[in-house]
Amino acid sequence: MSAFGGYSGQAFSPAGDKGRFVLPSAFRKAVKDSSQGRILCLAAHDRFDCLVGFGLSRTEKLEAQLEREEERAIRLGLADFDRDVRAQQLFGFEQLPFDDSGRFVMPDHLRDLGKIEGGLYFQGAGEFFFIWNPAELARMGPEWKGAQASCAKLVAAARKGVAE
Repeated sequence: MSAFGGYSGQAFSPAGDKGRFVLPSAFRKAVKDSSQGRILCLAAHDRFDCLVGFGLSRTEKLEAQLEREEERAIRLGLADFDRDVRAQQLFGFEQLPFDDSGRFVMPDHLRDLGKIEGGLYFQGAGEFFFIWNPAELARMGPEWKGAQASCAKLVAAARKGVAE
């Protein structure tokens, strides 16, 4: 088994039947490496209208992240930091099994939180990856232009493939 090397790249996956989606092969391999199996962790992003995905190995780092954020808030005198709120943001993810083909069922509440409709655009981000509704990504600012261009190309290619 190879070591987990992070999430990178982009992919688009159209919605399947019965509420199923497919984790693209490049991301599937990385999640398997990170989870030592077929468990996909999904959560709503805390600032953007999208989801984040990762494997189980990331959970080991979340407690340390929470500690760092709390220490920073104390050091800077940030009275609005709430450890409980932040903990539920970090640890409130769903653990979803997927099959060898990458198929998984996304719970309705995550579909709603991520404003998921048709397909999913996957964007690697190192320790995790973003999962976007392409229309929501298109609404983001210019700092997302690379992801927006990639997403538009992949969606167009998927539509062309369906039309043929």
